[in-house]
Amino acid sequence: MTDHKAILSAFLDRVWNQGEVEAVELYIADQYTIFHDPGDPWHGQTLTRSGFADRLVKSRGPFPDQTFSVQTMLEKDHQVAANWTWKATQKGDIPGFPASGKIITMSGFTLYSFEKERLCGHWQVCDRLGVFQQLQAR
Repeated sequence: MTDHKAILSAFLDRVWNQGEVEAVELYIADQYTIFHDPGDPWHGQTLTRSGFADRLVKSRGPFPDQTFSVQTMLEKDHQVAANWTWKATQKGDIPGFPASGKIITMSGFTLYSFEKERLCGHWQVCDRLGVFQQLQAR
């Protein structure tokens, strides 16, 4: 039986925390659907691996030191649920917010779907409003 939790842990570390764009090929299925992720520019889209790699580069650009820390993972069938915290320093501009050097935190919950041993989509809720509030604070 495939250990999807181990795959997800490695994916989060290598792809999102370390920014290894080339590792997208190892973890992402031919198509990756963002079923629900309000506030994410890719909400509702289905991405190819190269589209996912582009999303990774654009998402990490303003926050190159970002890290996801997972508190809990639960696995059932072909899905893994994870609650996590995110921490990053805003080192690059985002629309309406020039680079500030501020350390930003956020928490969230993501339900990841797998196709065999590769990730094929997610359903996510997170505190993006809290991120904008932190960016606006003086």
